[in-house]
Amino acid sequence: MNFSLKTYLNKTTDAVPLTVFRIGFGIMMCYGMLRYWLKGWIETVYIQPKFHFKYYGFEWVEVLGNYTYLLFLICGLSAIFVAIGYKYRLAIITFFLSFTYIELMDKTVYLNHYYFISILSFLMIFLPANQYFSLDSYQSKISYRTIPNWTIDCIKLLLGIVYFYAGLAKINSDWLLRAQPLKIWLPSKYDLPLIGNTLMQQEWFHYAMSWSGMLYDLLIPFFLLYKRTRIPAFILVVFFHVFTRILFPIGMFPFVMIVSALIFFEAPFHHKIIHKIKRLLGFISATAKPIQYKSAYTVRYSKLVLPIVGLFFVLQLLLPFRYLLYPDELFWTEEGYRLSWRVMLMEKMGNTTFKIIDKKGNSFLVNNSDFLTPLQEKQMSFQPDFILEYAHYLGDHFTNQGHKGVQVYAKSYVALNGRLSQLFIDESVNLYQEKESFKHKHWILPFTDEIKGL
Repeated sequence: MNFSLKTYLNKTTDAVPLTVFRIGFGIMMCYGMLRYWLKGWIETVYIQPKFHFKYYGFEWVEVLGNYTYLLFLICGLSAIFVAIGYKYRLAIITFFLSFTYIELMDKTVYLNHYYFISILSFLMIFLPANQYFSLDSYQSKISYRTIPNWTIDCIKLLLGIVYFYAGLAKINSDWLLRAQPLKIWLPSKYDLPLIGNTLMQQEWFHYAMSWSGMLYDLLIPFFLLYKRTRIPAFILVVFFHVFTRILFPIGMFPFVMIVSALIFFEAPFHHKIIHKIKRLLGFISATAKPIQYKSAYTVRYSKLVLPIVGLFFVLQLLLPFRYLLYPDELFWTEEGYRLSWRVMLMEKMGNTTFKIIDKKGNSFLVNNSDFLTPLQEKQMSFQPDFILEYAHYLGDHFTNQGHKGVQVYAKSYVALNGRLSQLFIDESVNLYQEKESFKHKHWILPFTDEIKGL
């Protein structure tokens, strides 16, 4: 076992697939930052709200006011530097830190693909993505034709985990046996040309989409790995992600996955891409100084890098299963739901109101719109950790206004995947006295149905 692992770690491969991946990643991330800015989301998501929901353990991450624009600028510029391979290590570290800070400022906008970008950019810190066709190699006048094989395989593995775990998550009775939540979402797409009033309204199509989505996620990594099925698999990747992008507002994630899937192709394909880029940069290429090409690049500090990368993947394999440590239905309590590649599995609607009682026995209901944006109120209404954090915010707010002995109670009704709504939070529990932790939230009332699956 030790010998085979050592042999694998010493294998080398052409550096160009990692180069193309670096260029594609940097361009997409720069565009993503620009898109967020131009749509006005920096203002509406981060600057306008009076209150921001925080991740447990990261309450210290503060919104920077108007300096948030500067943070996005730094993130976008670092993405450009990653794409062109200029000061790559510093650039990818800067991108990872700035993007992750942006993500941590408010969990209201949590999406699986934001988490994916954060961990992917962390992984790229340890990869020699700038050793070929980069400004770094141009400045040093040294370029490496080959790099360790594992540096490319680890990106393939991360993509495989994302897909495969998303497929495992779809093996549940709501998704496969009830076609939920697609049975709720697809009929609303009646305005789509040709298929809106036909396919989208058919129950058999809802089931077909559910089952094909599960099979696609489970199998596509293996089809991309196998040379004979790679091209049709990539065509399927393009079709699947473009189609889901048409159906659902999921931002850049489909395009990120399409471009990322290119890394499964062999080196000649990527050399053609680099050749086309060189032709577009014809003048620059013609005036470029000669570069000395060397055969194999050796990862520096490999005795430190390899254990870090190994631990990274152990965490990625185990983290999605942490929900097993909690009782009750995962989709109901959402304890262990995030960071687990459970993509678009729930349609959850809630209505949560808060009652404040002070020491004198005075009580009144809170108008949530006085404190939260519509998006924040929607997310808070059915997520327990949001409800608890908001209850503490209200308790602190009214305490600071001079109320003594403030108590905060919530009345919450939640509907999950087309079921009738049911009482969600124990109304007798003073949430202002409850503390956030990794323990099970005992004040979440039991789910009255059962969802079978992984």
